[in-house]
Amino acid sequence: MRIEKSVTSITWIPSEAISGMPKLPFEMGVAHYDDPPPDKLDDLEALRQSDAFREANELRAWVEFEDGKPSLYGYSGGGHIGVTRIKLGRRELTFPAVQYPLLQAEPEVSDSWVKFKQSAGGHMGLPAPRRVIGKPFFRIKSASAWTTLALTIDADGTAEHALEGASPFPRHWLYDDAGKLAVGRGGFAGADDRGRV
Repeated sequence: MRIEKSVTSITWIPSEAISGMPKLPFEMGVAHYDDPPPDKLDDLEALRQSDAFREANELRAWVEFEDGKPSLYGYSGGGHIGVTRIKLGRRELTFPAVQYPLLQAEPEVSDSWVKFKQSAGGHMGLPAPRRVIGKPFFRIKSASAWTTLALTIDADGTAEHALEGASPFPRHWLYDDAGKLAVGRGGFAGADDRGRV
C-alpha cells in the first residue's frame, strides 16, 4: 500500500514585521507587504504567481508499506520562491528571488513509520539595507527566510507534521495534508493555536 502525505509552510511579510529603516520602501509604495495567506491552501503555484508569499516549503513524501512495514519511500515536494516587485512611478520591475539549495535529510525509518525532514528558503533578489546586532551594525544584503519541516507517515495511513525550525523573519504559516491552516506542532517557539508563527 502506497501512502503520500504533505505539509507546507508559507512565508510572508505582514506590515507589523517591518520596522525602522527597512519600512521606508514599504511606506513609500515601492515595495509591498503581503496579505495574510488563505486559511485553505488550494493552488500553491497560483499564489506564487500572484506574489502572495516570499517562499514556500512543500514537504511532500510517500511510503510503500508491505505487511505494515516500510519497503520503499521518497520525497516528491520541493521549495518555491517568490519574486520581488518594485514600483517606480508607473513602472513595475520584477526581480527573481535567490533560492537556497533544497535540503532533504535521509529518511528515518522504523518498523511502522518513516520520518522525512526538509529545509527550504531564500532571500530577495535586491539588496535591502538594514541594521543588525553586533558589528558591522549595518548590512546591505537582504534577510534570509527559511523553514525546516518534518513529516512522519505511519502504516495506518496517518501522518504527523512539525515546524522544526524557521528564520526569525518574517512570518511562517503551516498547512496540513488537506491544505488547511494547521496547529503548530514540534515545539517551535512562537506558533499559536492555528499553526501561525
